[in-house]
Amino acid sequence: MEIKKFLLMLVAAATVVLGVSSCGSDDDEPEVAVAEQVAGSYTGTEVMIVMGEPDEGTKTFEFTKATEVAVDMMIPEYGEGMMSLAKMPVKNIPLTKSGNTITGKLEKYEGTVTNASGAEKAYTVNDLVVIFSDKTVAVTFKLKYGNMPFDFEGQFTGTKK
Repeated sequence: MEIKKFLLMLVAAATVVLGVSSCGSDDDEPEVAVAEQVAGSYTGTEVMIVMGEPDEGTKTFEFTKATEVAVDMMIPEYGEGMMSLAKMPVKNIPLTKSGNTITGKLEKYEGTVTNASGAEKAYTVNDLVVIFSDKTVAVTFKLKYGNMPFDFEGQFTGTKK
């Protein structure tokens, strides 16, 4: 009878030891989805090139999780007066991860926004590239807004808040 109790305690102790050691393993922890890793607000420098002339300012770009492997991005307002552009969402940017770098690329996105005057404006974002590394992001894109006869070229580099 004593041997059965001893064996039972030995099996129970072994189970506890194995259970505790496996809980500490990084292999058992699920990896956070790439979209969740990069979602957030990034503040930094935006350069908009309009008709060959660069215009630099401090802006905040927002990235929100669309799916486990895609984000939505909000291009902030730009300009003033007749040259003002409303905030413009770019949705479902697919992400890939390589090492500590997460990259998003989108060839073309079309949308509409309502400007300050209440008019609906169409826009197209082309050649979008987003590169996340550690707590920073770099974004490049081309933007065609409404009936404007020229494209905007956007560049942004920022740090996550």
